[in-house]
Amino acid sequence: MIGVGFSGMTLMNQDRTNQQASSLIGKILSVKGRNQSNKEIEVEFGSSEGQYDLPLQPLLSRGESTKAASENLSFRVFVATWNVGGKSPDSKLNLDDILQVREESDIYVLGFQEIVPLNAGNVLVIEDNEPAVKWLTLINQSLNKSNYVPLRGPKSIASPGGSLVFPKTSLRKASKALRTENKRRLKSCNCPTELERKNSKEFCFRCPQSQTNENDISSEDDEYGSSNYLVGTMPTPGANSMKYSLVASKQMVGIFLTVWMRKELVQHVSHMRISCVGRGILGCLGNKGCISVSMLVHKTSFCFLCSHLASGEKEGDELRRNSDVIEILRNTQFPRICKTSNSRVLEKILDHDRVIWLGDLNYRIALSYSDTGKLLKEKAWDALYNKDQLKIEREAGRVFKGWKEGKIYFAPTYKYSLNSDIYAGETVETKSKRRTPAWCDRILWRGSEMYQLSYERKESRFSDHRPVCSTFWVSVEEMEDGSKKR
Repeated sequence: MIGVGFSGMTLMNQDRTNQQASSLIGKILSVKGRNQSNKEIEVEFGSSEGQYDLPLQPLLSRGESTKAASENLSFRVFVATWNVGGKSPDSKLNLDDILQVREESDIYVLGFQEIVPLNAGNVLVIEDNEPAVKWLTLINQSLNKSNYVPLRGPKSIASPGGSLVFPKTSLRKASKALRTENKRRLKSCNCPTELERKNSKEFCFRCPQSQTNENDISSEDDEYGSSNYLVGTMPTPGANSMKYSLVASKQMVGIFLTVWMRKELVQHVSHMRISCVGRGILGCLGNKGCISVSMLVHKTSFCFLCSHLASGEKEGDELRRNSDVIEILRNTQFPRICKTSNSRVLEKILDHDRVIWLGDLNYRIALSYSDTGKLLKEKAWDALYNKDQLKIEREAGRVFKGWKEGKIYFAPTYKYSLNSDIYAGETVETKSKRRTPAWCDRILWRGSEMYQLSYERKESRFSDHRPVCSTFWVSVEEMEDGSKKR
């Protein structure tokens, strides 16, 4: 058998973590903090492939701004991807460990693949939104545990006994219940007024006075052509019942991307847009493809992508995945919100300042099942990683040129037998489902002033994939004093 036991893998990860910690001592120059909110906190980093392991707390929880000399802010961003194998979650599934709720972040970007079975009914007929509502419910339960707010629908989310009960409601209604309380929609544009722009010493990089108004964006369904596109709302002084607000959420067949933020941060978000690219059946249907969300946080542009690329472990299948990436980058087009020729247009993925790509990228290990099994028994992770298709394709410059990925110190995340810690195919009963173990589930990024604090897998037997998580320390350019804020 080539299974890697949980305890053995945990010890391996601890050893790797200790090695990382030792090597980072000389790279961390200083981390200084002061208690008063009007004092600056100085954070200096070393430079080693943009990956760090610092015990940093989320900034907004401190009640103070964290600024460098350039007046930038920094935020902790948590990212997770999980292929859930077409299974709908039950109410007993606890996401606390996966979401690392004990180490709170300011922004949560959570992507799922195969939240519904990829059958003809879901791909060609009617999209099933019920599992998406369940995942939102579970995420909300974990992030807003201490200030839990039930979803409002025909049925309450909490039963009299206190156990979780999923609401029987639409994805749109469920999402509205998870926004901050005043229910106002996030405005498409919060650019400075003409007077503010004239008085500004430097031209606003965003756009001049917006030519849109609230009547133009009264319904995101009309604006974006999808009943499932959801935007967050600004918090009000009385909105104390939720710590985190749902900002954006979108489903395309089995792909589901959702973004949450501390409610204090939502008021600084603008220009929210979405784009979907199907790469499945006929090269265009949504059983494979990508969901992308674009936004500005203060003055810095972000793009979050969740994708499910072409499957298959035959030789040459990696080229189909390369093609998916190329077509997603080419065909993703964000609608233009500010209708003026002088605005900085962020219509493409690579136009953004900070980009994070997560998902089941489906790249495999270029070895036979038996050779992979031997290296797994030896826990020869470097030897396995050298045969990773994504590593090979990136180094050859054929895909993700200019992108970064943290070093992998965890066992392959696919394919496991259900409800077990052994890979599929290791027993007689699972031989027909045998796949060569691989790191299918990945998180990559591009952009300056982004530092990866962690890159790891989590242990859940819910599906044949293991979830993969990463935490980033991201710098954001703050709005100038006097700029319009909602």
